[in-house]
Amino acid sequence: MCEENNKNTMAIRVREFDMERDLPAVEDLERRCQVGLSGDQAEPEAASTVDADDDGGAKKRRKKKAKKQGMSLYVEQIGDPFARVRHSPDYVILVAEHGDDGGEVVGVIKACVRTVSRGKKKQFAKVACLLGLRVSPSHRRLGIATELVQRAEAWCEARGAAHATMATTASNSASLALFTGRFGYAPFRRPVFLGHPVHRHRARVPSAHRVLQLPPQLAAAAYAALLSPAEFVPADLPALLDHKLTLGTYLAVERGPDPSLPPSFALLSVWDATRSLRLRVGGAKPLLRASLAAARALDRHAPWLRVPSLPDVFRPFGTYLLYGIRMSGPEGPALLRSLCRQAHNVARNNPACAVVAADLGPDDPAAAAVPHWPSFSCDEDVWCVKKLGSTAHSTGNAAADDDDWTTLPPAEFLFVDPREF
Repeated sequence: MCEENNKNTMAIRVREFDMERDLPAVEDLERRCQVGLSGDQAEPEAASTVDADDDGGAKKRRKKKAKKQGMSLYVEQIGDPFARVRHSPDYVILVAEHGDDGGEVVGVIKACVRTVSRGKKKQFAKVACLLGLRVSPSHRRLGIATELVQRAEAWCEARGAAHATMATTASNSASLALFTGRFGYAPFRRPVFLGHPVHRHRARVPSAHRVLQLPPQLAAAAYAALLSPAEFVPADLPALLDHKLTLGTYLAVERGPDPSLPPSFALLSVWDATRSLRLRVGGAKPLLRASLAAARALDRHAPWLRVPSLPDVFRPFGTYLLYGIRMSGPEGPALLRSLCRQAHNVARNNPACAVVAADLGPDDPAAAAVPHWPSFSCDEDVWCVKKLGSTAHSTGNAAADDDDWTTLPPAEFLFVDPREF
């Protein structure tokens, strides 16, 4: 496959990623792709799929703009380059190579096909997920991103995917323009990211609340009853709940509930992302940095004061992700806050974890109950979707068009798989 440029002829070859041959080149490429959430550095050919490139480092996801004084939350992928797609039965990494066989790697994209729920119809569907699109800064505007996306879409469609999803950020105008214009995707869902720092001191769970840890099989049965209607619940949810990085599924109920009121409960699972993610807060003023450092010093020397000091979030740190968050009943929000305190206490046992975070649908009532700090949260993410293949356009048949996920309203609950964060 060759692409023509006005100034020269570029020989570009797209092939599958080879770990031994390509890993150093791909890591170097990702270090050179510097696109922030705000879009001020964005290049159309470098805009990403489920990732918007950030400020440097390996396997980057995106830079999240904090809601306070221009601070930003940087999220960096580390470790296995296949980590975010390996759980799918079908996955691939494609690289674009410039020159003859063994030439320079100038682009990369990840893709997988997974089976997830579609929401109100209680149906499951095969969906393509395109991740981590990168194009070398010196080879942009040559159609490389377009070729990578088209090849990834074709690969996924051949494996039964009817729709493809990608994600970007609302303020990354170049990325949005690329997806909705050239690639034909439509904005679809807007999850919110909510983060809370992990303090040195144990969070108190009210004595009126009882927290139980469910074994994986019982947790799967509970979710089967509670996650309907819901979107993007993976068909392999039992495997996710039994994964070694799922540290537990917790249920909170009241002790001695009032029998005259509807029963209340809250449910969530905790995923250890410290091995695959590194976060860092950037853009803080020196005075803020100094004051937080002073609070940490005071807390170390006088722990009995229980100063709510922050960990050093201006250096890379790890996170635990909360997923499968559900609540019900008049005491549901209070019970959910107790579960978040329980997750905080679990995170305290891991020195690498400095933040507990969750991705939720913007209309999910749980979003208002999850404790979070604006400096560790954002509402910039935009999921985009596209119907693949020859049926991508309206058929005029109501039943057929109703099968088009792009036109369906959001379900009550949006499931964000922590393996793909």
